[in-house]
Amino acid sequence: MRLTIFNIEGKPVRTLVHTHQGTGSYRVRWNGRNQAGEAVSSGVYLSILQAGDKILGRKMVLLK
Repeated sequence: MRLTIFNIEGKPVRTLVHTHQGTGSYRVRWNGRNQAGEAVSSGVYLSILQAGDKILGRKMVLLK
C-alpha cells in the first residue's frame, strides 16, 4: 500500500505510507510538511492511495 500527497501541479509532496498492510482499518495523519520536513503552504492537495490494483484519490484543503 502506498499513500502519497501531491500538490495541485501533480508533483509529489510527501509519501506517508509505503509498506505492506494487513487487512483492517488504519488512520494516517499528515502534519502539513513535505518529505524534507519543511512546512508547505496553504492550498489544495491531492491524496492518492494505491493498494494492489486499486487507486483512490481525494482532494484536500490545507489551511493554516
